[in-house]
Amino acid sequence: MAPVIPGFDYRRVPVADGVSLNAAVAGTGSPIVLLHGFPQTHLMWRHVAADLAADHTVICPDLRGYGASDKPAETDGTTYAKRTMAADVVALARALGHERFALAGHDRGALVAIRAGLDHPGTITHLASLDVLPTLDMWEVMHGVTAAVGFHLYLMAQPPGLPEQMIAASSDAFFGYFLDIWTKDPRAIPADVRAAYLDASRAAVPSIVADYRASAGVDVAHDRADRDAGNRLRMPVTVLQQDWGAALGFDAAALWGAWAPDLRHIPVTFGHFMAEEAPAEVAGALRDLLSRRTAGAR
Repeated sequence: MAPVIPGFDYRRVPVADGVSLNAAVAGTGSPIVLLHGFPQTHLMWRHVAADLAADHTVICPDLRGYGASDKPAETDGTTYAKRTMAADVVALARALGHERFALAGHDRGALVAIRAGLDHPGTITHLASLDVLPTLDMWEVMHGVTAAVGFHLYLMAQPPGLPEQMIAASSDAFFGYFLDIWTKDPRAIPADVRAAYLDASRAAVPSIVADYRASAGVDVAHDRADRDAGNRLRMPVTVLQQDWGAALGFDAAALWGAWAPDLRHIPVTFGHFMAEEAPAEVAGALRDLLSRRTAGAR
């Protein structure tokens, strides 16, 4: 049996035609939704979620295409567009009784959270992003041999067929590679959780690739349209981020500042899987974010 977050209730919630999300829910108080990254599931939030549930309603879903959530076939570029996945999250929260909520995302989940903040500004009260840049900026800072660190982005951007075949042929080695190289403290991901991540990813190769493929196509178009229109994140935003800019030659705080006028950009020294390596620090940053006044608050 796959690990669960102790004390959380699990539900399957319909969010779109033929798509239901698996979600762990606990606590009372103002709601916050926590979105996981790659190659993980909602379990990555297990420590932070338990902390926040002391005084918040905490909702931890598996994203469309991941974990125990539904994995619709990629019919076109919109199936796994972050716009579509963000709409899933808004529908999930609404089905659970929350018209407005805070949103935090790590990695792929952060890209969904950013899109939700841009598309649903009246719904997202606060926004946190862990260790990514917005999609458009991510592609623009990748140059030359330094871009080799993101080889998986280019592999999964290819047309359907070859990426799925290559990854499925050695899925545990592929997904396990990222769990290893992105973790500074291997103890943060114990054997049972690591096995759950690998099991879930092995069963979701086509949808995971489709998620990444969308980020090299329709997601870029959506970001560019928002940037050209001057659309920005109007809620309080906190970004926790490793100093990728030092290696790749960009100013992460400046890039984020162009999208988020009310920004706290916090460089960190923990590994990429920071919600598991430094849960107390991450929970503290989220509590600080939730204490900030939203636009129009009195």
